[in-house]
Amino acid sequence: MNREEMSKIDDEIAKLFRRRMEIAERDAAECRAQGASYVDLAAERASVLRAAEFAGDGLERETKMLFTTIFDMTKARQRAICGGSAPIVEQIRETAAKQIPFPTNAVVACPGTDGSYAQQAASKMFPVPNILFFSSFDSVFEAVEKGLCPYGILPIENSAAGSVAQVYDLMVMHRFHIVRSVRVKIDHVLLGRRGAKIGDIKEVASHPHALTQCSAYLKAHPAFKTVSAPNTAIAAKDLAAGGPADRAVIASRACAELYGLDILDEGIANASYNYTRFICISRQMEITPDADKFGIMLSLPHRPGALNGIIAKFAAIGVNLTKLESRPIPGMDFEFRFTFEFESAPTNPAVLSLLSELAQTPEIERFTFLGAYA
Repeated sequence: MNREEMSKIDDEIAKLFRRRMEIAERDAAECRAQGASYVDLAAERASVLRAAEFAGDGLERETKMLFTTIFDMTKARQRAICGGSAPIVEQIRETAAKQIPFPTNAVVACPGTDGSYAQQAASKMFPVPNILFFSSFDSVFEAVEKGLCPYGILPIENSAAGSVAQVYDLMVMHRFHIVRSVRVKIDHVLLGRRGAKIGDIKEVASHPHALTQCSAYLKAHPAFKTVSAPNTAIAAKDLAAGGPADRAVIASRACAELYGLDILDEGIANASYNYTRFICISRQMEITPDADKFGIMLSLPHRPGALNGIIAKFAAIGVNLTKLESRPIPGMDFEFRFTFEFESAPTNPAVLSLLSELAQTPEIERFTFLGAYA
């Protein structure tokens, strides 16, 4: 039967693969002893080309993919022998071993003002937070990076409106670690000044993400002109402080009581299942005992299969990728920076080995460890 014949071929491939890896390991050990490099890119390219030609018409592409993967795995094995663990992996091990729990109170940088969803996230993460409010996401990053606040709260994605692109773009500009994340239920309402009626409203102000989350409602009211605000709660506070009588804002229910505004309409979001995930950042690496997720950022070479090769590495060790975000690299045509989130305990040896490999792979132009967190 064809199945029996293929099984025999599979067994032979496995034997040859093991033999090849054993030879590669010996070669790496000899190179380490001699202080020489085990990488010969010209020889690799020649081998891939020779194999593709040997496979013949119709199989060149598949053969190139197969042998490129084999060479990648071989170099990863050789790096483990020659280089040991990357410094960042040793730092992860040391930090996780401290078993320090997440604090119950702290000074926390937060975008917006009282009544914002970020403030609700901070109160959910820290039972007794001392919140300092800032006008922008960039200011929160800077407050943490400069040591003004040990922690900062930032929105990273919404179930209805998607990722908060501005936060992802700012990540590459600042030094920080993610130490926690939390989901907050978003319950948008339309708020107006005391005594206002929906028929009086001509414009609606809110953060662009909130406007997107309520786009169907706004479309159903074409007379409303939308106005962008830096934050939902700031929009509510400004309206209460003397904003136009014909303006309404989209914000949380908490803002109605806080700022003396009337709820003009409710249930205005596109979806009832509306959550925003917030991250807590710190200047120092912190890994709590309940950490179960990793975040990393990579800039990959601009060639076919580069991203697929990384994803295959996670699949090979049975790790579940929960998020993959791509953002264009400024000044680089059609080149992207990728952010990966995946589930794992910080002590998982297979994951730590993979992180060490990624951190030491020359083809990866930039590797950034974002954090291990709950």
